[in-house]
Amino acid sequence: MLHSINDFNEAKQVIPGGVNSPVRAFGAVGGTPRFIKKGEGAYLSDEDNNTYLDFVQSYGPLILGHAHPSVLKCLHEIMQNGFSFGAPTELETALAKELVLLIPGLEKVRFVNSGTEATMSAIRLARAYSGKDDIVKFSGCYHGHSDSLLVKAGSGLATFGATSSLGVPEDVAKHTIVAEYNSIESFKEALRLSKNIGCVIIEPIAGNMGLVPAKKEFLLELRELCTKHNIVLILDEVMSGFRAGLRGSYEFYGVEADLYTFGKVIGGGFPLACFGGGDHIMKLLSPVGGVYQAGTLSGNPIAVGAGLMSLAIIRQDDGLLYERLESLATRLVTGLKEGAKSNGFSLQTEVRGSMFGFFFNDKPVTNFKEALESNTELYARWHAKMLDRGVYFAPSQFETSFICAPMNEAMMDEVIVKSNDALKEIKHDA
Repeated sequence: MLHSINDFNEAKQVIPGGVNSPVRAFGAVGGTPRFIKKGEGAYLSDEDNNTYLDFVQSYGPLILGHAHPSVLKCLHEIMQNGFSFGAPTELETALAKELVLLIPGLEKVRFVNSGTEATMSAIRLARAYSGKDDIVKFSGCYHGHSDSLLVKAGSGLATFGATSSLGVPEDVAKHTIVAEYNSIESFKEALRLSKNIGCVIIEPIAGNMGLVPAKKEFLLELRELCTKHNIVLILDEVMSGFRAGLRGSYEFYGVEADLYTFGKVIGGGFPLACFGGGDHIMKLLSPVGGVYQAGTLSGNPIAVGAGLMSLAIIRQDDGLLYERLESLATRLVTGLKEGAKSNGFSLQTEVRGSMFGFFFNDKPVTNFKEALESNTELYARWHAKMLDRGVYFAPSQFETSFICAPMNEAMMDEVIVKSNDALKEIKHDA
């Protein structure tokens, strides 16, 4: 731990909080964040030479694990010709064609560098297409840190948002209505509140309050109401796209969006995201239409090449990879739940493809309010003990965990044993 402690203290001298994304600071679980020096396959190594089985996987992108040899070889070849050009390349078109082929309703895409850029741009485009300014988001869904989306819910069923961050003008937040996830009545209340709703944005498989999938009937009715009221439906699949399944949430719901956002897996671990939809909307985007969006590094060959190779590897077995990873995730959460029960703790679990989540909670979790009732103190204690045992989970109860291709049943069984031992210690300490 000495190296990580020293590294963290040094980082805090020049980086706010010592980290470049807040959850990394371990504020929710206590202790010192591990400073990572290497990732290989399913494992991470820190600066103190500790090795961890990694269920964070850079928060989703690394479905093939760390430093996949074929991706590395591909990147080496690409980088011989340069890193970035600020000009079009054939690789961009190839990846765009791949995405259009796989995702129903997706006809054109625009590449950007992050999920935040993708959702921010999609909302701008949706407002332009609909001619209406208000947007609806759902409590607990995270769509990046643009001003329109840094809002929190009020006390009502659905309310106009209040800012959740300093620096966000109330005049911006007032155009965002926050509804309750998995509650169609809450969305109907939003429709009553405003006749100026231009778009709805939602994670169909929410991954930022822990893993909380949408109920199928809820998502289907949301689709119907958006169509009825001429509202653009944006499915934010930055996390779930090509992670939950080869066609993202469509595998589970059969719901087509008007606009999609994708990220993480499509960049193979490099900064890459996109937004896209039907041509009738996308043609409003500059340079064809009047909606402006640009980016110097957007679609750079390194990120695009990593994404292309990753998708090619994923597709080699006609999607059977997802079945295997889902089987591993199910094996793991079943064992974690049984171990928790045997030690007197309640654990709620969920699996979607290679994504899984769990809450130390007495009741099933279907929305953010219920997620917040989870025992975060117990999670923090368990998290620390699992780190000591060489297992790396996200430093927050409210994050999704991930299975990667190099993992196997023996690894899952080992984690189950370690979790059972950790919970026995916690029970004994109490």
